[in-house]
Amino acid sequence: METGTGSGTGGGLADLDERIAGCRACPRLVDWREEVARTKRAAFADWTYWGRPVPGFGPADARLLIVGLAPAAHGGNRTGRMFTGDRSGDVLYQALYDVGLASQPTAVSAGDGLELYGVRVTAPVHCAPPANKPTPEERDTCRPWLVRELRLLRPTLRAVVVLGAFGWQAALPAFAEAGWTVPRPRPVFGHGARVRLDDALRPAEGKEEGGGGLDVFGCFHVSQRNTFTGRLTPEMLREVLRTAAGAAGETGLRAPGGAG
Repeated sequence: METGTGSGTGGGLADLDERIAGCRACPRLVDWREEVARTKRAAFADWTYWGRPVPGFGPADARLLIVGLAPAAHGGNRTGRMFTGDRSGDVLYQALYDVGLASQPTAVSAGDGLELYGVRVTAPVHCAPPANKPTPEERDTCRPWLVRELRLLRPTLRAVVVLGAFGWQAALPAFAEAGWTVPRPRPVFGHGARVRLDDALRPAEGKEEGGGGLDVFGCFHVSQRNTFTGRLTPEMLREVLRTAAGAAGETGLRAPGGAG
């Protein structure tokens, strides 16, 4: 399976990535992603589309996780890597580069050399959905993949940035299943929201089995609707990423770019 430089290389995550890429659980999503891969977009007529579920991307010992919505039909569904090859990804990876968490500001293909430093990118739905709108049933069917990913990341994971209300609603029950305590009533999504989740496993299973508490941050999604209208500006995104990276204890491995 092609995952590109910087994809999870730990045995557990590598196996998970491969299993995700072979999933055919949701007939509507399977039909759509494969139809898009056949018909293509004129601008990408010479591409061989990935056309499968898109696994997470980033190191197996990430301290920070970014949770989106789902791959774009002509982005991740084409390239095989989360947030790669579309306008949303352009915004996200530029911001990650600006704050020192990525090796380059662009993400155009799975083999472009991009590396992420201490951060992994994933989504609650791994297939491109029609009109960018997965159904609640598709979200729930895909949740076990996110739960497994979270469990594998538990030893190092300390903070999560969730992009958009859909991702927030999908991620909270996954956090609970993966071993963190989600407050009741469930926290409400908002840009700049910050929620502390305690480690539910540590008291019962001991320090070795538990990971640690988790700081969860809300951020408007990097969709064209939000970025073109100014609802989410580059500085707003950078600020959330900086704060979350600080909470995770992850400062990046390169000097931040020139964008403040």
